[in-house]
Amino acid sequence: MSELHKFIFDGLPVRGMLVRLTGSWQEILERRRVAGAYPVEVMHLLGEMTAAAALMQSSISFNGALILQIFGDGPVKLAVAEVQPDLSLRATATVTGSVDAGSSLSQLVNVGNQGRCAITLDPKDKLPGQQSYQGVVPLFGDQHEKIEKLGEVLEHYMLQSEQLDTKLILAADGNVAAGLLIQRLPVKGQGNLQGQLDRDANEDEIGVNEDYKRIAMLAGTLKREELLSLDTDTILRRLFWQEPLTRFEPLKPSFACSCSRERVGNMLRGLGTAEIESIIAERGKVDVGCEFCGAQYAFDPVDAAQIFTSQSRQPPPSSTVQ
Repeated sequence: MSELHKFIFDGLPVRGMLVRLTGSWQEILERRRVAGAYPVEVMHLLGEMTAAAALMQSSISFNGALILQIFGDGPVKLAVAEVQPDLSLRATATVTGSVDAGSSLSQLVNVGNQGRCAITLDPKDKLPGQQSYQGVVPLFGDQHEKIEKLGEVLEHYMLQSEQLDTKLILAADGNVAAGLLIQRLPVKGQGNLQGQLDRDANEDEIGVNEDYKRIAMLAGTLKREELLSLDTDTILRRLFWQEPLTRFEPLKPSFACSCSRERVGNMLRGLGTAEIESIIAERGKVDVGCEFCGAQYAFDPVDAAQIFTSQSRQPPPSSTVQ
């Protein structure tokens, strides 16, 4: 069963999360096999993205979807992992070129340093005029050197956008997608006493940094094979046996897809009457498949006509299947 465990280090402004996606990850892969299994390297990347998205969704207080995307100029044109507030999740990747065995992150999506990672927060109940928030970071470092680990890309994002030091270890195979997140929390003010010495504040900050660095260093010793094969209790005991920590009730991520016939109809309406009539004239109907779950939606001439005759009663169309 897929589980996400949250924990804090007692007396320290450091928290952690450990996720192991089993059944939910296997269902994502099983639904993809209808269209052809992902190359191993793509499967590993998508699994790491799914685990990372679950961790990031759990680290924020936000009533909406967190969407993690990677896109660029390699054979993997787009990879997407989406997690809802209840930790229901889905993921997909679009592969348009051949993937060589052992391909790295840059070889998959960042051949010419055009790769990007985008994190979108899409509110569930948008107010009029409200837009989704999106942050984008490149897949290369300050000196334009290519980054080969997804965890490092997301660590950079968290530091850049949230000002939070983060250590992220990710791994995936055909059975498990897993991740460990360690995060340094901001220190709340200790009071409003006037005349508090800056030196005291600096000493507190140095102490917090040392605590976080020690725990992050311990987390960095976790090997990929251990993350994939060991249970949560064993991992936490091996890494942090000297660190008192408090654990919370585990959460239960699960696979779910938010596609529907209504949403597909909205997308078709966005294409326009002429385009849909042209497809029907050529094929007799319009077939649309969901990239996330494999569900198939068919619209015959009568169905298509109803889409446009009910247009005034429908919400504004979207340009993509959701």
